[in-house]
Amino acid sequence: MKNWLNDAVVYEIYPQSFYDTNGDGIGDLQGIIEKLNYIESLGFTAIWLNPINPSSFRDAGYDVTDFYGVDPRYGTVDDYKALCDAAHSRGMKVIFDLVAGHTSIDHPWFIESAKDEKNEYTNRYIWTDDTFDNSEGIAGYGQRNGNFIKNFFWSQPALNYGFANPDPDKPWQLPVTHPDCVATKNELKRIIDFWIDLGTDAFRVDMAQSLIKGDKEGTYLKAFWNEIRTHMENKNPNCLLISEWGLPTKAINSGFHLDFLLHSMISAYTSLFRYEKGRNTTRRFVGHSYFNKDGKGNINEYLDRFLYDLENINGKGYIGHITGNHDMQRLAYGRTPDEVKVAMTFLFTMPGVPVVYYGDEIGMDYIEGLPSKEGGYNRTGSRTPMQWNDKKNHGFSESDTPYLPTDNREGAPTVESQEKDNESLLSLVKELIKLHRSNPALWAEAGFKVISAGYPFIFERFDGDKKLLIAINPSDKNYKCDVPVFDKVVLSQNAKAENGRLDMGGVSFIIAEI
Repeated sequence: MKNWLNDAVVYEIYPQSFYDTNGDGIGDLQGIIEKLNYIESLGFTAIWLNPINPSSFRDAGYDVTDFYGVDPRYGTVDDYKALCDAAHSRGMKVIFDLVAGHTSIDHPWFIESAKDEKNEYTNRYIWTDDTFDNSEGIAGYGQRNGNFIKNFFWSQPALNYGFANPDPDKPWQLPVTHPDCVATKNELKRIIDFWIDLGTDAFRVDMAQSLIKGDKEGTYLKAFWNEIRTHMENKNPNCLLISEWGLPTKAINSGFHLDFLLHSMISAYTSLFRYEKGRNTTRRFVGHSYFNKDGKGNINEYLDRFLYDLENINGKGYIGHITGNHDMQRLAYGRTPDEVKVAMTFLFTMPGVPVVYYGDEIGMDYIEGLPSKEGGYNRTGSRTPMQWNDKKNHGFSESDTPYLPTDNREGAPTVESQEKDNESLLSLVKELIKLHRSNPALWAEAGFKVISAGYPFIFERFDGDKKLLIAINPSDKNYKCDVPVFDKVVLSQNAKAENGRLDMGGVSFIIAEI
């Protein structure tokens, strides 16, 4: 099942923090359009936008008030179409962030649903039968006698797609076949059609596993998402479905084309980049990250799960390797630039689709101690404005009150400074993308063989007569090891190779042609 994701390299943009063109302190769609040349120059083939719909912004746009519009802070629907057209003219795809499982409490549907009298939207959300029945849900809201079920924050009521196994003692739990649940699903299809018509190339579905309640076996979710996928294929066979699930085997076998690995979902994947998350913002690993200089991580914890997923999605879909995202601490947090380079090399050479969170290509840091902004809480420090140069607000905005403060510490990385430095992280990312794009052995469907799992981690990627050897040593220890004979070194850091013998210095990597 090859599609445009097979050789894609994706760039995630948090719109409000990317580039402000109108001086209001908030990034906008015109800002993204103006920076497409930069994104293209790095070699990215697709951009993923975090939500741009009108919102209450209690959860940074993931609390939608209108699925058919663009929030005025970002621009207009016409601006979105112009962005798609501009991206397509450069051969790039646009991925739209689809919040399918919930809305804001301020959405007109929910306002109607919260009324006492029955109406078209009474069952658009999940409500219990009685406010005082000690049941689950958020109590004491609106005229309606009942509690509403939330999907994330209290202010994000769950849309009603039905329950897999409704409890007969809870008649408010409707089956997925109930006409009102089917109506919710059909509305989702109309929303998808609207954005496809504007030029959308893929949908990244927020909390994709949350729509059908109580579906422990995943049977109903699988049927649901396969129905959505069939609908999309009939509308535009090249428009793809991407999930925020964190469990590729379940997601891909439920109809998605790609699932992101999330470092915070399960321990096997978290083991790569373990950091404490919470009120304590000290730079402390939870357990031992494999990408830590202490060399106490365990790559096998990750590999066992990864190889399981790789086998179970073979020929059906892809795994997305992310540098980070808007919900987790940045890759550079607590790491030196050389350490980040090793991690980047791993992410760009493993089987799957590389996804870079804006600013990670220059090593932007997680900013500790920021007050919560629009529901960010401890995620706020990963959402600070893009650092373009050393001018006001690092070139993000001319406003005296930017969306969030930029990193004003001495030596904070910028695009401008790193573009002038051939040894910078940005320069390496360009080289990695160029190598990835030009070499089918690094594409998502190319072969993968583990040679040595430990420090260093050594593996092969291959496609036809193209074969690469990759060795990764995130630790500060030196290792010498025998490997298959190779033709030439393509990229390296602190590593030497001669006559099938690798000398891997501390915090090193090497990519060689076999």
